[in-house]
Amino acid sequence: MTRVLEGKVVLVTGAGGGIGKACALLAAAQGASVVVNDLGVAVSGQGASAGPAEQTVAEIKATQGKAVANTDSVADRDAASAMVAQAIGEFGGLHAVINPAGFLRDGMLHKMDPENWDAVVGVHLGGAFNLARAATPYFRDQGEGAFVFFSSTSGLVGQIGQTNYGAAKMGVAGLSRILAMEGKAKGVRSNVVSPFAWTRMIDTIPIDQADKANAQWVEQMKARMRPDQVAQLAVALAAPATKDVTGQVFVARGNEIILMSQPRPLGSVIDENGWTPQSIAERALPELSAQFYGLEGQAEVFHWPPP
Repeated sequence: MTRVLEGKVVLVTGAGGGIGKACALLAAAQGASVVVNDLGVAVSGQGASAGPAEQTVAEIKATQGKAVANTDSVADRDAASAMVAQAIGEFGGLHAVINPAGFLRDGMLHKMDPENWDAVVGVHLGGAFNLARAATPYFRDQGEGAFVFFSSTSGLVGQIGQTNYGAAKMGVAGLSRILAMEGKAKGVRSNVVSPFAWTRMIDTIPIDQADKANAQWVEQMKARMRPDQVAQLAVALAAPATKDVTGQVFVARGNEIILMSQPRPLGSVIDENGWTPQSIAERALPELSAQFYGLEGQAEVFHWPPP
């Protein structure tokens, strides 16, 4: 059987557990040498331990795979550069970065501690930038390289109580899009995966049991959506076999892969004499309102059962 990452080197962040670990194990099984990055923090981003990264490395080596541990933070710019250097030093190169690393510090916007905003944006959006900035020059020089960034429907669709996480994850989609545009001529690809999978991060999100749609959605996630299903898409996007796929946003939901829309014009209104605030309120916005987006959440948007 052909292994889609045979001979390649892949850096996987947040690989001590959950989706990151599933990606690292699958990348190794598909022939890659893997830099297993994990800071070993709690779901809130506090504490640190080398144990999770080292455990994943041990599991890869137990199946005759190649892996090395890294326990630094993607939010540290110098550390991100060191991860790239470690991959090149240990395995002679780097061909893909898969970046699910992150944590949650949820809260309503009007109650959010600014430190929690900075921390979450720093690891999710800042971490994506740090890794892209560190690896892109190397990828451009070698004429090959793939980024698989992780977004979330908390940003793409919306989730009450996750303004910091949602804003950062929406930013990741924008970063990936521009990186794909800038890298196309040099063989540098970038795509986004928005995962549905039951992990320790998802387990921390408060669930309103009175909201039947949301409660049912959570039960479906627990029963039908696993990290290893998400890893299949992430590893595929990191592989040379998908070299023509770039600049896209996907949702991985159980055994379903969804291609997401990206903002494009929906409609326009014109007044050749120029608009005023009053005419905008009275004519322009009412004419456009049929195409306005509602305030539905994830459970309402993804309303069908996962396969």
